[in-house]
Amino acid sequence: MNYNRVHLETIGYELPPVVISTAELESRLSPVYQALKMTPGQLELLTGINERRWWEPGYPLSLGAASAAKKALATADISAADIDVLIYAGVCRENFEPATACAVAHELKINPNAAIFDLSNACLGVLNGIVDIANRIELGQAKAGLVVSAETAREINENVIDRMVRTKSVELFRESVATLTGGSGAVAVLVVSEELSGARRRKLLGGVTRNAPQHNALCRWGLQSLLPAAAGAAERVFGHNAVALVQKGVDLGMRHVMIPFMETHAGEVLKYGVELGLRTWNAFLSKFGWRSDNLDKVICHQVGAGHREAVLKAIGIPPEKDFSTFEYLGNIGTVSLPITAAIAEEREFLQQGDRVGFLGIGSGLNCLMLGLEW
Repeated sequence: MNYNRVHLETIGYELPPVVISTAELESRLSPVYQALKMTPGQLELLTGINERRWWEPGYPLSLGAASAAKKALATADISAADIDVLIYAGVCRENFEPATACAVAHELKINPNAAIFDLSNACLGVLNGIVDIANRIELGQAKAGLVVSAETAREINENVIDRMVRTKSVELFRESVATLTGGSGAVAVLVVSEELSGARRRKLLGGVTRNAPQHNALCRWGLQSLLPAAAGAAERVFGHNAVALVQKGVDLGMRHVMIPFMETHAGEVLKYGVELGLRTWNAFLSKFGWRSDNLDKVICHQVGAGHREAVLKAIGIPPEKDFSTFEYLGNIGTVSLPITAAIAEEREFLQQGDRVGFLGIGSGLNCLMLGLEW
């Protein structure tokens, strides 16, 4: 993909009010640590994450996304009436249908002729949304678009902590470390044509994508069905409350009871993710005729300390060219990379004229890298 007249005009974001330290999560896991004879501090040692954010219970994702979008629009000389396409690209959504984008559009009072829809592709969603709008701009189908997302980690974090305390399983602890890296937040990227860009900065040059779908089962997040016949298994995994929930479902004539779950094979995700990342990186450099030292800065998807070290080492980028936020925001899924870019600009890490690489990867496995002139 190549672009000649597309700019990321602004990036707005919203941080949830509840700050949860890793030490607090570990205090909730103290029965697990005692049973497994583990010393406190393991979680932060393994991930490099000191804290993350949670929304208040019941906070609508669409409001978080809309708040970020209002900030993005307020910074630019563009109104909601100018938006030709609105994409909600989060992993977390309010319902299976309608599209969460509809609730965001209503909150923003978006142009009634705009295309409004959800897009889903694990942690790559926002980058995929940027590409979609960029393509429309290059084709003359749009002049301005918003990609928004809001992610929440509270529910899945609390669910997995509850399971770990009940089972006190070392296997579950290993499988759940990646889950506990999760954070919450919202972001909005305003993508415009060159003629609408007031700043004429953050020019999108192009990008490449590569995939390794044979690894699609390595990281999964969704709803798990507990059939009534599986009550015994439900008790072993989820405890007595799950059995009661299953029985309640039977009493109400329900065929399924759905329980949220997240399952990550962290070691394999890292191994194959780095392999795919390196393959994508080589194609990325080849496309633009660049070398690693031609990039001034990179912004990567935020997972944790081990992932950052492995990726940067594989692609030959020194740590000082990378900006990270996982230490205090955790892994916010689709929000992580763009919110990190916004904070990097606020802190003057990203400077006007910098050649910047957005290096995204998502479970599936998919990888997308974009080149920008900041």
